[in-house]
Amino acid sequence: MGGDNNKRKRSESEGGGEEPPPEKKMEILPSMIKNKEKRSAVHAKLKQQKKLEKRKKAKARDAAEKRALELGEEPPAKKIPKTIENTREVDETICKPDDEELFAGNDADEFSSILKREMNPKILITTCRFHSSRGPEFIKELLSVIPNATYYKRGTYDLKKIVEYANKKDFTSLIVVHTNRREPDALLIIGLPSGPTAHFKLSKLVLRKDIKSLFPQEPNFRGRRVVTFHNQRDFIFFRHHRYIFEEKEAKQIESKGKKTKDANGESGPKGKVIARLQECGPRFTLKLISLQHGTFDTKGGEYEWVHKVLDLTFTNQFILYIGVISFCS
Repeated sequence: MGGDNNKRKRSESEGGGEEPPPEKKMEILPSMIKNKEKRSAVHAKLKQQKKLEKRKKAKARDAAEKRALELGEEPPAKKIPKTIENTREVDETICKPDDEELFAGNDADEFSSILKREMNPKILITTCRFHSSRGPEFIKELLSVIPNATYYKRGTYDLKKIVEYANKKDFTSLIVVHTNRREPDALLIIGLPSGPTAHFKLSKLVLRKDIKSLFPQEPNFRGRRVVTFHNQRDFIFFRHHRYIFEEKEAKQIESKGKKTKDANGESGPKGKVIARLQECGPRFTLKLISLQHGTFDTKGGEYEWVHKVLDLTFTNQFILYIGVISFCS
């Protein structure tokens, strides 16, 4: 037994045993190179290689489609690029368009009459008792954004009295702009006649005059503007844009001294119509602080939820309501 072990050890030492696995070459990344010039050169080389591979794959794909068309076969299926939307995991809590429970809940919603277009929104906008110079400027721009809105000075009236007055005048919503240290910092939106009441924190306000633009400040927005309420991470980002159409001359391609011609046999540059957005303002950010059942009542009011116990269902519900009183024309 000892002799067999010695023979086995001798044969392994002479190369008769198993060969060790080959070592893998370590890939050198541009970020691992300390020298700036060498790092830039390696990065440019890798970028060029990726570009050539992409072009090679595109040519092979076009050739396969052309070959399939010549043979009367179906071209190969196009690969769908991976995006955030098609790779998102299915969430069972997301409501679907054909959800019967969702439509049944809409009938009992506080804004069902507006969502069903049984009544037109009528908005009353006012301020807190002590407002600053930027408060009226902000309200003036809100009046240009929200249709069928009216501004009333607060004066010394109590907010409950204003709610009663708004109900008598058939207003559907009351918006109170609160200011602090000469800056609007909150919005109180009260649904009439029976609530709910939402308290939003307002931040990062930029008025229209502060947004630099090459266009006049009083353009004709008829049919050319859009108001956006974007909900992301419990914040509502408000943006006001107008879209414009421009016609640009397309570059004329010439091959071997011959000018290209269009379908009518005429040569010359072709116009290309493009659309782009121009921000008009105001611009601000909202964060929902509380949602109160019924109209405004600080003492005996019932809160459906408050800050740090946020339910996105109510946020999305109020965004939908705000989207109804705004417009996209």
